[in-house]
Formats: sequence, structure tokens, C-alpha cells
Amino acid sequence: MNPWYRRLGPGQWKAFGAAWLGYLLDGFDFVIITLVLTELRDEFDLSLATASTLVSAAFVSRWLGGLALGALGDRFGRRPAMIASIVLYAVGTALCGFAWDYWSLFIFRVVVGLGMAGEYGSSSTYVMESWPKGLRNRATGFLLSAYPIGTVLAARAYDLIVPSFGWRWLFWIGILPVFVALWLRRTLPEAKDWAEEVGSGGGSTSASALLNRRWAPLNVVVAVVLATCLVLIFSGHAGSLYPLYIALCVVGFVVFGVQISGRAWPVAVGLMLTVFCAFLYSWPIQSLLPTYLKTELHYNAGQVANALTWAGLGYAAGSCLAGVVGDRFGTRATYVGGLLLSLVFVFPAFALGSGSIVLVWLLLFVLQGTSSGISGLLPKYIGDHFPTRLRAASLGFTYNVGALGGAVAPLLGAQVAGHIGLGPALGWLAAGLTVLTAVLVGFDVPARLGRVGRLRRREGAEVG
Repeated sequence: MNPWYRRLGPGQWKAFGAAWLGYLLDGFDFVIITLVLTELRDEFDLSLATASTLVSAAFVSRWLGGLALGALGDRFGRRPAMIASIVLYAVGTALCGFAWDYWSLFIFRVVVGLGMAGEYGSSSTYVMESWPKGLRNRATGFLLSAYPIGTVLAARAYDLIVPSFGWRWLFWIGILPVFVALWLRRTLPEAKDWAEEVGSGGGSTSASALLNRRWAPLNVVVAVVLATCLVLIFSGHAGSLYPLYIALCVVGFVVFGVQISGRAWPVAVGLMLTVFCAFLYSWPIQSLLPTYLKTELHYNAGQVANALTWAGLGYAAGSCLAGVVGDRFGTRATYVGGLLLSLVFVFPAFALGSGSIVLVWLLLFVLQGTSSGISGLLPKYIGDHFPTRLRAASLGFTYNVGALGGAVAPLLGAQVAGHIGLGPALGWLAAGLTVLTAVLVGFDVPARLGRVGRLRRREGAEVG
């Protein structure tokens, strides 16, 4: 039997290479903020908790980026949506370098979030729909390995640039992906599945529902309410109305979920919950690890860059391995197995002192490989729940609503750290929420919610 890679033609490898490069640059641009939190805290006179909201700011807008750019991808193709996403996050990152205070940086980070959300949904659907069905765990696992490679490059750039030139230059070089987008626009083919099923006139898409004359005015109002509530919540200005704002957000997300997913909206809600928990276990570490290394272990810029390099390489290796194993043993079984294995390494990784540098590297490599790396299967897991004509928006929206867990994570990590210390806080949060995510994926809770919804509809029809 031919090796798996010979089942792919030049066009499919080209599609993958382009999406991989776009996602690598996405990881570079997005993670910069976590590297310079201590510098921003000093320059703008912020507490750690307030500085952490700058990480959260990009997550505030991700739901909208996933929804709007996903709908663009469903209606006009995966390629233009991916290109638009790259331009958005690159411009947003460059603007961060011109920030003059907390709020200007918060707003520019919101722009980054819009583009990153669109990149995740459009690039993953683009590659999945370009590769054979039997290789799609590999497609998403290999694709998502680009993100941690981008974070590794960002860590190395931090070591080279920030000590000599300051934090702003790290953001200014984030404009480079715009030139990649211009190249992609000229050379890429469209995804095969979309071209055959939708591009040739395959019926309505998620964009059709969102732009329906009956729903469009309500959608504008809901979007404004959602954006306002999220900014107030994650900037720390919600006050006593905090529970009300959360409730309004939940209702708004369900409203959009019903429109883009139709009768499968309970599945979408279940996926949002699953992804939310996945971000809660992984992002306290991803967002606060540089701060932990600098403040608790007292690493210098070079040592921080080295530690993050090993963590990023572990993440990338884990994503690739997850793709190979996922195609062999199934998406859910592989996902749950990786999560449970990661529990072995969580507490040791944050129990070592500053003298165990090499061992810290090794533990971060294995921990990120088994925990964050296994999330390379998430696009395949989510995408399997939706048809092609709804896939980009449904995947992009459900994933990026769930990604609000990444906005909660650094705030939660900072709050818990105030009571038990940053290292123990990262360990306990990662362990507890990893178990919860494994339960949700292992029992495929989203699909179960969908079956309950279909059963109730049938019972209602029979009664009627």
C-alpha cells in the first residue's frame, strides 16, 4: 500500500503549505502580548490582573471574527476568508506597537482577535476540505503545529529585539504577514469540497441565514450588545451587573448559534462548552507561563526564550503525533488519551525551582505535547458535526465562542495565584479542567445534546 503522503497531489500540499504559513504567523502575532506583559505592566503602571486583560482583549472579539469571516468563507470560499483574516491580525498587531495607553492597546488587541478567529476557522476548513477524508486528522494536526512554531519564533524574537529595542518593535514586525496574504491571493486554488458542493451553486449557506432580511436588524442589535457586554466583563468594568452581562452573552450566542447551525444548534452549544473548558485548561499556562518564568523562577530573557522554545516544540510535535494517531485510532479516543496522559506531567512541571533548568524544559515539552498538542484534533472534531455549506461559520463561531475560556483563563490564573502562588495555580487549574474536558469529549456531549434535541422534535411532531 502506498504511504499516506503519496495520496496527496501538488495542489493539496500547496494548500496545506499556505495555510500552515498563515497559521504560523498567526501564532507569532497572537502570543507577543504574553511575552511583554511585565514590560507593559511597568510602562502603563498596571497590576498583573489588569495587564492580563490585554491577553483577554483579543478573545473578546473572536466570536465575531469566527462568525463573520466564517460566513464569508461559506459564501465566497475558504481562500478569500483566509486571506482577509491574515490581513486583519497583521494590521492589528502592528497597531499595538503604536499604543499610547491601556485602552488603545486593548482596542488594537480586539482587532487581532477578529483576524485570528477567522484564520482558525478558514485555514482549518480549507485544509480539511482539500485533503482526503481518511487523512483529515493529520491535516488539522499538522496544520495546528504551525501555531506553536510561531510562538517559538516570537520567543526568539523577544530575546533578540526587546532587550535592545523595546517591546514596540516586537509588534511592528507583526505586519509582515500582509505580504504573505498578497502572495496567497495570487497562487492558491479553492478547497475541493467547497468548490464542488457550494461554489457550484449548492444552496444556502450560513451567510444566507445571517443576512436574511427578517434577522439582519436583530443580528446587528445582538452583536452590539454582545460586544459591549464582553468589553465590560473582560476589562473589569462590569461592576454589580456582571451576572446580567454574562446572561446576555449566553442568550446572544445561542441566537447566532440557532441561525448558523439550524436544528443542530444544541450541538453547537455543546461544542462551545467543550472548547471553553479546553481553553480553560490550556490558556492559564500559555498566557502566564512567561510571567511565571520571569517572576517565580527569575529567568532572564534568554532563559525565558529557551523554555518557551521547548514548550512550543512540544506543542508542535504533539499536534503532528495527534494527527497520525487520530487517523489510526479515531479522533475522540486519541483526544481523550492525550488529555489523560498530560495529567502525569502537570504538577511536576510547576514544582521545580530555578536550578532545574533542563528538567523544566523537558517537562514543558512533554506537558505541552500531550495537553495543548492534542488540541490539533479540535478542528476535525468540531467540523465533523457540520455539513460543508455551514462548516466554516459553525466551526469558526463555536470554536471562538468557546475560546472565551482563553479570556477567562489569565484572569482566573492571576486571581488564584494571589492565594496559592502562580506555579500551584497553573498546575491545579490545568489538571482539574483537563479532566472535565476529557469527560466532555469522551462522552461526545455535543452529539448527545443533538440527539436529545432531535428526539424531542420527533415527539412534538407525533403529538401534533
